[in-house]
Amino acid sequence: MAFKHAIALTGGIASGKSTVCNLLKLYGLRIIDADAIARAMLDEEAAAIAELFGKDFVKEGSVDRKRLGALVFSDKEARKALEALLHPKIREEIKRQSEAQDRLGGPYIVDIPLFFESKHYPIEKVVVVYAPREVQKARLIEREGLSEAEAEARLNAQMDIEEKRKRATWVIDNSGNLKHLQRETERVFDEITN
Repeated sequence: MAFKHAIALTGGIASGKSTVCNLLKLYGLRIIDADAIARAMLDEEAAAIAELFGKDFVKEGSVDRKRLGALVFSDKEARKALEALLHPKIREEIKRQSEAQDRLGGPYIVDIPLFFESKHYPIEKVVVVYAPREVQKARLIEREGLSEAEAEARLNAQMDIEEKRKRATWVIDNSGNLKHLQRETERVFDEITN
């Protein structure tokens, strides 16, 4: 049965989910990474992406993620079309990996950035990696080289981080420095595994 021992990990864009997952991996938790699955599916569907959005979105057989991202975060219909293409395949792969993890027993993390938004996974326990919206926006602008308007569009495409925080079983606060994040992650790891 899929998701029997699963714990979802989510948060807002640029909240630090990847860093937390890397720390949890170091502590010994197994991770299913929905973003890695999505990236693999995106390249597998390069021909369909070119057909849906135009050949300019595919270069040498690979999807131009930056260009596609700019489109889907500014055009709701384009985002819906992309989700309709990819999400069923991503969900099926996450379910397949979850079944394999459940056979091993013990808790494991399913890193799903849009866990609350998608409502597709029957996982009861949820870790939310939290950073205030202004911190998220500053990180997005710095990390991705986005304009303030582009960063706002990406933040607005997700459920508000404060709402995610309210729905969490555990919250890992990533509004401080890396040392603070390590302490927060260790605290939640101890609660999950004890």
